[in-house]
Amino acid sequence: MAFDPERLAAALLALEPGWRSSGFCVALSGGLDSSVLLHALASLRADNPGLNVRAVHVNHGLQSEAAAWVRACEALCRSSELELQVLHLELKPAPGESIEAEARNARYEAIAGILNPGEWLLTAHHRDDQMETVLIQLMRGAGVAGLAAMPGRARLGAGLHGRPLLEFDRAELAAYAELNGLSWVSDPTNSAARFDRGWLREQLLPRLHERWPQAAATVSRSARHLAEAGRLLAALAESDASCLLDKGRLAVDGLRRLSRDRQVNLLRWWIREQGLGSPSAARFETIMLDLMEARADAEPVVRWESGELRRYRDRLYAMHPLVEPPAVPLRFDPRAPGGIELGSGLGRIVLVAGDQGGLDPASLQDIVIRFRAGGESLRPHPARPRKRLKQLCQEAGIVPWMRERLPLLFIGSRLVAVGDLWFDADLAVAPGTSALKPVWHGRPDLY
Repeated sequence: MAFDPERLAAALLALEPGWRSSGFCVALSGGLDSSVLLHALASLRADNPGLNVRAVHVNHGLQSEAAAWVRACEALCRSSELELQVLHLELKPAPGESIEAEARNARYEAIAGILNPGEWLLTAHHRDDQMETVLIQLMRGAGVAGLAAMPGRARLGAGLHGRPLLEFDRAELAAYAELNGLSWVSDPTNSAARFDRGWLREQLLPRLHERWPQAAATVSRSARHLAEAGRLLAALAESDASCLLDKGRLAVDGLRRLSRDRQVNLLRWWIREQGLGSPSAARFETIMLDLMEARADAEPVVRWESGELRRYRDRLYAMHPLVEPPAVPLRFDPRAPGGIELGSGLGRIVLVAGDQGGLDPASLQDIVIRFRAGGESLRPHPARPRKRLKQLCQEAGIVPWMRERLPLLFIGSRLVAVGDLWFDADLAVAPGTSALKPVWHGRPDLY
């Protein structure tokens, strides 16, 4: 059965029962697949006036033909009477980084930022793309989640990401393009042998199709089975986590009571839920040894490229890699209305005027923000002695790795405030008197 707008409508119905009144944004590269998707969707719009369709093209700035591709997308959208938004990126992958991965991640991040709430991003991935993904994941030693390949639907920013063409072969899309007289541009990197997908398309897939003509459909079916298995494993992990998670942290004692397979399944699910890339098999083995088997008073950490796990007080914490705090003192003008940015994902400090307690404005001159060097002390309560910052942090339960990231406000050599957690009682004024109170906007999780 040939691809046509009616079959696309059936695929959209499977994604979104109310598709006729939905908003769709087509990721338009100008190539064959996305051009076919846009044309068929524009045809459906003619019979469904409640259907909102637009397109987005991402110019990665990586190839000399990029400007010509933008013009081709503009022409296609003009002929279809559709709005086109062009996003310009300036990618400069670091040595050793995958250009493909960098471009893909940057593309989706940029598109996620322009999606309206509830709007669908539609990409033109088809059955042959799915087979390529499964084979690549297989060669990487991926587990169930990786071999499930590309999902038909997923969350993306404020909207959703749908792949309505996963049940169609590229040959079907090519036949539709020829029948409708469509023109498109070709990206030479799609068949470049130096890229994994290009090598597969040029060297391996033709021979696979020759031997097994239904290979794409068969592999796609296997991916669906694996996706079902993945959903069951995720449900099991969520059930196991229900009594082990506390504010995003995992209880080590409870985790140890599970079988090793369920421990691994729960940890992998939890790391994915935190939005962190999966650690390698070797790194995962380190997690099981160093974090799970460490002494109760130890504070181990296991890092990988996109995340890290830490253990403190019998809890596991998953987070993006921490950045070192600024090494140079930051001069802080207390009159600056926007406060001062602390950098390194630490938010910013603002001094807010009021009369509900705080610091004496007359004393706040020449403020400098530093980060912990050791030995700092403060008297946060007027009727109590000074305490070392280390003791204050321990009593408050602040995790060790955030203690060195607390912004410390100094006047000369005197510590007057620790973020908005504590300030010097000797400089405090009573409620009802004009005061300045530190407020820490964008404060990271400290506990």
